[in-house]
Formats: sequence, structure tokens, C-alpha cells
Amino acid sequence: MASSSFMATFTLAFLVLMSTTSAQLSTNFYSSSCPRLFSTVKSTVQSAIQKEARMGASLLRLHFHDCFVNGCDGSLLLDDTSSFTGEKNAAPNRNSARGFDVVDNIKSAVENVCPGVVSCADILAIAARDSVVTLGGPSWNVKLGRRDARTASQAAANNNIPPPTRNLNQLISTFSAVGLSTRDLVALSGSHTIGQARCTSFRPRIYNETNLDSSLAQTRRSNCPRTSGSGDNNLAPLDLQTPTSFDNNYFKNLIQNKGLLHSDQQLFNGGSTDSIVRAYSNSYNAFSSDFASAMIKMGDIKPLTGSSGEIRKNCRKTN
Repeated sequence: MASSSFMATFTLAFLVLMSTTSAQLSTNFYSSSCPRLFSTVKSTVQSAIQKEARMGASLLRLHFHDCFVNGCDGSLLLDDTSSFTGEKNAAPNRNSARGFDVVDNIKSAVENVCPGVVSCADILAIAARDSVVTLGGPSWNVKLGRRDARTASQAAANNNIPPPTRNLNQLISTFSAVGLSTRDLVALSGSHTIGQARCTSFRPRIYNETNLDSSLAQTRRSNCPRTSGSGDNNLAPLDLQTPTSFDNNYFKNLIQNKGLLHSDQQLFNGGSTDSIVRAYSNSYNAFSSDFASAMIKMGDIKPLTGSSGEIRKNCRKTN
């Protein structure tokens, strides 16, 4: 009996421990401490996107690149210091991650209405949602209560953020490692219905791969020369038709072999995800619903909560 009682207590304690992290995040975390939070973030995000529509995709990407590196803890936002090398110059982010100045603007606006209360990690999560909504996509209830990391890891950023060269099995493994399913992978990849990619990201595909629409290849080659170092930063829309509208054209493009990145087309290339791509191409509602759910799950990746981390006054540096 004593053994049975011990096991029951141990199991309960284990379950409580396992659920603590996500339980500490809640959609009403700042309802008393910062009631104007959502309206403040939303207006700043809308203003930034009004100035440059691409910024919506850039802000969404910051949240993704933050969460995949040791959890959603705002570490991506930290500038390099004498004690650590930050993530901004990791291969997936260098000359690519952008929108840091907009995050600074959001943080300043939030600090004006409730100083020292809201984390930079939470600001990234809210800004990602508001960016999607502003560009015509779905909304979701953002879970909040994350705290900010006091350090960053360039090595982890280089290892954990999936590059556009990955094949399907590698992509599935990368997402599985942070608790995201294959369906989550496909839904979150649908964020490529907005935004631009640099020539360096798609050069190998447009010159070397055969599962690419020939007219698209020809179009992309016109502003992305074969020679490395030439036109590396030239941009192309990830979704040729509507790069500033959050819709399901991305999936329709994949079915026509018009995925710009190698990793995009891997989702529809005779593999296990073909059926999900078809479903999303046929139903925007199915895609948008799954995307919203996947964004909530991604936001749950290893947050710092309670007394861990800090609430940064400036998102670029620790207090």
C-alpha cells in the first residue's frame, strides 16, 4: 500500500511539474497589470505595416526564429556583448532577420503605458498575431506570461532554425524536436504566403532542381544570377501572386511546382505531406484554423516563467 501511495503521489507531482510551464502562460496574463497592452501593440504593428507591407512577414518570422532557439524567450533580440555572441548574426538571421527597430518602437509604446511589466518575448508573440491579422489572416488568443532570457546562443540558432536546404524528413525531425507535429510543420510553412526571400535562399533551386515550374525559374533567374556573391540580397516574393495577403496561394503554388524554396517544395513532392498541402490548397478555412492552432503550440515552446529570466527594459540588452 505504501508503495502504491508513493507512486500515486509521485505520478501526481510529475504531472503537475509537466503542466506547470504551459499553465503559467495565459491569455489574460496582463489583463490587470497592462490593460492597454493589446491596443498599444496593434496600433504600432499596423503603422509599421502601413509604411512597409513586408514588415508583417518580418515580424512573424522574428517570433518563429526566437521560439526555435531555446524557446520563446526573446533571446533573438539581444545584441552581442562581451560575454556572449548573440543570434542576430547566426546564418539564418544575418542580413535576413529584420524588424528589430519596429520591436523597439512597440516596446517603447508599451513601456509608456505600463513600465517594466511586459516581456519582449510576449511582445514578439503578440506582434506576430497582429501582423497576420493586419494582412488578412486569422486571429488567435495569444498566451502570455513569458519572461526574457539573459543570454543568447548563436550556435543554437545555427543548429535549430531549419535552413531552406532541408528535405522533408529533416524538416519533420526539426519540428518534432520542439514538440510540433507534421501538420504543424505544413501549416506554419504557410506563413510563406507572405514575405520575400533573398537570392541566396533560392539560388540552388532555380538553377539545379527539376521539380520547379520552368517559367518561374526563368523569372527568378532574371534577378538572381548563378554566380555566388552577385545579387545575393536581391529579393523575390515567396508567393508570386499575393505576397502581402495572408491567403492559401502558397499551397496552390506548391501543387504547380511553384514553391520558391527547396524546403517549400519538399512539402509537395510525392511524400507524406502531399495530402495536407492539397487540403489547404482547397480550403483556406482549414489552413487558417490549423495555422492559428500551430502558432499557439509554437508559442508554448520552453518559455521562461515565474522567477526565471527577467522583464527587459530594452529588448536589445539585459537589465
